[in-house]
Amino acid sequence: PTLASPEFFAAVQRAKGPDTPINENDPSDAVSLLSYLNRDQYGTWPVVYGQYYNAPLDRENPYSDGTPLYVKDKQKGKYSMTDERKNTIPNFDPRFCTIFPRMWSSDPEHQHPQMYKSWGEIKGIPIDVTNEDGKTETLYKPTFIENVRFFISYQIGHMYMRYFLWNFAGRQNDTQGEGGIRNGNWISGIPAIDNIRLGNQTTLPDSMKNAAHNKFYLLPLILGLIGMYFQLRKHTDGFLVVMLLFFMTGIAIVLYLNITPNQPRERDYAFAGSFYAFAIWIGFGVMGLWDLVKKYNEKYTPVIITLVCLFLVPGIMAKEGWNDHDRSGKYATRDFAVNYLNSCAPNAILITNGDNDTFPLWYAQEVEGIRTDVRVVNFTLSSGEWYVHQLMRRIYQSDALPFTLSYNQYNKGVNEAVLYSGAIKERVELQDLIDYIASDDPSSKYQAASRNLAMYPTKNVKISVDSASMVKNGMVPPQFAGKVVSSVEFDIKPNTLYKNDLMLLDFLAKNKFKRPVYFSNPASIKSFDLSRYCFMEGFVYRFMPANAEGSDFYKRIGGVNAESSYDILMNKCKWGKWPMLRYTSIPKASGIRSCPSRTLCAWQAA
Repeated sequence: PTLASPEFFAAVQRAKGPDTPINENDPSDAVSLLSYLNRDQYGTWPVVYGQYYNAPLDRENPYSDGTPLYVKDKQKGKYSMTDERKNTIPNFDPRFCTIFPRMWSSDPEHQHPQMYKSWGEIKGIPIDVTNEDGKTETLYKPTFIENVRFFISYQIGHMYMRYFLWNFAGRQNDTQGEGGIRNGNWISGIPAIDNIRLGNQTTLPDSMKNAAHNKFYLLPLILGLIGMYFQLRKHTDGFLVVMLLFFMTGIAIVLYLNITPNQPRERDYAFAGSFYAFAIWIGFGVMGLWDLVKKYNEKYTPVIITLVCLFLVPGIMAKEGWNDHDRSGKYATRDFAVNYLNSCAPNAILITNGDNDTFPLWYAQEVEGIRTDVRVVNFTLSSGEWYVHQLMRRIYQSDALPFTLSYNQYNKGVNEAVLYSGAIKERVELQDLIDYIASDDPSSKYQAASRNLAMYPTKNVKISVDSASMVKNGMVPPQFAGKVVSSVEFDIKPNTLYKNDLMLLDFLAKNKFKRPVYFSNPASIKSFDLSRYCFMEGFVYRFMPANAEGSDFYKRIGGVNAESSYDILMNKCKWGKWPMLRYTSIPKASGIRSCPSRTLCAWQAA
């Protein structure tokens, strides 16, 4: 068959076989592949021209049309538009826009405006604007010099040069730093340089000593600079090639990403290519030294220079850095993942928050085959339609999640935002609320531009249960029989529900405690507080129709099931490298019935 024929596509589908359990973004057709290559899930940000972080919308033309969204309609055999994206691109007041905008994010949750002001030392220029209420207020637009100051001090200095010097000058420790003198800085090992910047490094208390305290004495940096000069002098074309590689995998990435402050983790890995490029110059540095001193003893100079450079650069780097880069015997991440999974009841749903507490669980299940009956649901990823679609499939021993909304109602561009109407003040069944959102009734929709947006009429919801059967069928442990409630009641906080919020509410309504549900951290669900019904069991928090208040309750976190936690933590959990540790049991006769520091585990070195 030809490449364009239906027979060819049918053959591809047969060869493709079943969907893989983990398939991020699911680029299985032309449109989804383009979205994947364009990194649409990461949003957009200004690079050459754009707004400052406090820029108001343009009063005359606040929004422009975006690019329409399409999805592949398998039934019709063609691509269908799901959202025209009318009036979805914000236009900002041109008085608050600039070329080369470096301080652009208004995200208050991660304190971006505050960090911009701190790093940029912003005083600003006062500009009067008319707010949404029609009143005049004064905003302080950063100056271009303050904009460049943030770029140099944070984006270049903190987010690139600091990482660069970790590799070729030395590293203070492996604790993430945000600009203070205590954590994550580069050092040289030379007191005259380090003490001026960071204080006396020779009198650090034991609490600040760290295996990643690496002192390279600037030697790799110096050798690389010698190599740069040598290649520039001897082979200019080659120097330009390496310099282009160094720039494009380093500073160019900084320029393009326009990095915001308060990153969730250190980002040194993003610039590893430029570190490799500089390592090329370190190699040329050996040749440069030989070229410099060969006139004194040409016969033995290559051997002498090579040995000296070997001991002074890679040798000292290995001595200083081996202990903190050696991963042998480090099983903490794997064991934490196993402990999370083993804390769950059979056929459970475990709702996680993001990459860090999800990827280790995926590894444990996919590579080691541990607890594949537990369905790991990444709440963050479920803001993407492709992930919700994957939740609708069975994976290994875990059945699909039940939903009321259909596959198409979770499509890209559909139900991205559900608006609060406030039509009802009473508390209603969550399932009735979901049915209302899923309805095709025009009265349940809000007309916005060319789109019909779903609405939810009340923020007060409940999940009614047969309280008498909850203990009998094992959904509530016997010791909490007196805490069982007839309905789980909670309030929806925001005026807009996004797709991951809708997914979770839909699942909770449809599941109705038929399958055990756990959270790795209930506080991560910002749109509604379920902690009143969450009990810590081992490493996770079980959501069940029982009042957690009074059981060592922590607001926004939940209570403690001490009996279950004791059994899980003492009998089912792993704690690192087994031959090196032994358990110190806490006898039940001691009277301990709650988790000190929210854990019952204790152990000591063998």
